[in-house]
Amino acid sequence: MKKILLIVLALGMGASTMAQQAYKFKIDTKEQKRIDAPKIGIEPIKTLAITRSDVQSAMIAPTDRDVNIVTIIPTGTAANAYGWGYGGGQQSLTPVRNDLNTIAIIHRMGGDQDPGGYSGDMGYDISTDGGMTWITQTEFWIAVENDGGTYFKDAARYPNAGLYKPEGGDLRLVYDMPILWGSNGGWGGYGLGVVNTVDTSDHTRNMFTYPENSDFWMGVPSGYALSGQGLSLGVDLDYDIDGTTYNDQLILTKGYWDDGAQDFVFSQEGLDATFDVSVTSADEKVAFSADGQIGYICTLANDGQATQQSGYSNWYPVYWKSTDAGESWDGPFFIQLDGPDGIGGIVYHHLTDQLIADLFEPPVPTREEISYTTAFDHDIAVDNNGNLHIGVIIGPTGSDPQSIITANGYLAAVDLFTDDGGTTWYVEEMGRPATFRGTFGDLTEDNRIRITSTPSGDKMFISWLDTDIEDATDNDKPNLWCRGFDFSSYMKTQDASGNDAPTNVTLFSAGMWQAYFGQASKYCFVNGDTYTIPFVYEGMDPTDPVQPVTFQYIQDFAFSDADFTVQSVNDLAETNNIGSVSQNFPNPFNKESYVTVNLTKGTNLSLEVYTLTGQRVVAKDYGYTTNGTHTLTINAANLTSGVYFYTVTAGENKVTKKMIVE
Repeated sequence: MKKILLIVLALGMGASTMAQQAYKFKIDTKEQKRIDAPKIGIEPIKTLAITRSDVQSAMIAPTDRDVNIVTIIPTGTAANAYGWGYGGGQQSLTPVRNDLNTIAIIHRMGGDQDPGGYSGDMGYDISTDGGMTWITQTEFWIAVENDGGTYFKDAARYPNAGLYKPEGGDLRLVYDMPILWGSNGGWGGYGLGVVNTVDTSDHTRNMFTYPENSDFWMGVPSGYALSGQGLSLGVDLDYDIDGTTYNDQLILTKGYWDDGAQDFVFSQEGLDATFDVSVTSADEKVAFSADGQIGYICTLANDGQATQQSGYSNWYPVYWKSTDAGESWDGPFFIQLDGPDGIGGIVYHHLTDQLIADLFEPPVPTREEISYTTAFDHDIAVDNNGNLHIGVIIGPTGSDPQSIITANGYLAAVDLFTDDGGTTWYVEEMGRPATFRGTFGDLTEDNRIRITSTPSGDKMFISWLDTDIEDATDNDKPNLWCRGFDFSSYMKTQDASGNDAPTNVTLFSAGMWQAYFGQASKYCFVNGDTYTIPFVYEGMDPTDPVQPVTFQYIQDFAFSDADFTVQSVNDLAETNNIGSVSQNFPNPFNKESYVTVNLTKGTNLSLEVYTLTGQRVVAKDYGYTTNGTHTLTINAANLTSGVYFYTVTAGENKVTKKMIVE
């Protein structure tokens, strides 16, 4: 059933407003709502060549701050900043093939390296030595369709790309991008095809346009993946921007390599996606396992299925799963973030007692009554066990429907993941951004969170943008931040100073406070035990995004296995009875160590210790224990040196953590 967006949105907001909101806020919550700017980037055919201004900020003393100076090199240029800065950015702007030591950057043409170039043409930069040296400004898409109006109808914007090597053939760049066809709020078409990166004169050109050869209202796809089985898949909303109507489905644009055509052959189909409360989704992403067999499509939305807390209306992940390489999709499924059936790491750990006291008017709500929401963009990856990982910003829901509280301290960048195919969900906090949204001319961007995984999917690296200048209120002088998570051992990376914190990638580099519209690749380069994460940002004048830009590649930011030294929270099954289980302290230890357990309800409590081979060496039953905080003792007198796991059981709930005996 089609939905008239404005009417339904108004009704939804009215219903949310009339709902009884059980608690009130007492601080300036700095609530933010989703940015809705579907026409961003539709600028005139020719733009003036304006000299980039010199934008500087005062240096802050580096006391207690992370230091990791990186090498940044310029690659290609574009006529302006539009095309990389749009509602969180496209999912695959910098495709990587670790097996070929190759990375590419797809972008619009123009700028200093393409004098007089048209910003509606498309090109790419490529490195075949792991980002050390580059060939830039290889043009493959030239806009030619014009009916005498202001724009070329096939002018391209906001691209996604992958790298595909057919058996016995040359490496191809596969591209998927919207064009300014003009039949849907300025949009209405896609340009698709491949470029031979060895013989660059060999490139193909395909178009879907509405209504000429497509029944779908095409806009700006934010989701794209090229699977291990050679499926090119773009994901968009079937949304009539002109008529503000949503067709209750996603557009899946599929392509498969055809040896005879030496091209991908593309087709389109719809995927049912009804969002009863949020009307449409805020963001769409897609990812596959390394072998391409298991895939997920994820949206941030509100389909009316999750239980809403205390009269507040939020965003949450709604996803579909494929186990047949993207041929069919099961779902939609939703993830309950909050409430009694929510994720323990969010419900019981996201806010400290002090943050709760500062946020709410008395009487303060219980933790199970607080509404949480995602922000408005996210990224996803699939691990080596076929499980979904969602990189997203989480915060308390604001008083306006589907808004998020962005006051300092209330946001967390997290990896939201499952270990059993989607039955159970956990959260691992990566860091706390200080700011949320920055404005650059008429472009507005949030934290632009990304997931980079190893090619095999055994580690995840979460990155985001944040302005860490003292007393900053807006994310307008961004640095790139990153943290690694090894979910098999529940260990996270430390920062460059050895702290339990994310790493400031651009600190004291040429990109400090200037990592505008930063983008991390879907995959990293792996060399032994070193994981190099490719980052690219736009060198631009933040006061005027119409000026030419130069893409800046961060060449040598890496983590090694030795950096994974921080024990994760490991919220596995922190649910109703268990509010929290601390890491044992001290750790390592050789005499006694202590574990603090917070129970939200009275229940039977026990502690067990196991060796790495699963042998139980300690078992203590504390019987019925009242709610509140309790300290349990682990004695190492009968334990040999080594690594152990301890499990706290409260009723039917269990939490397991790792400890070391010296």
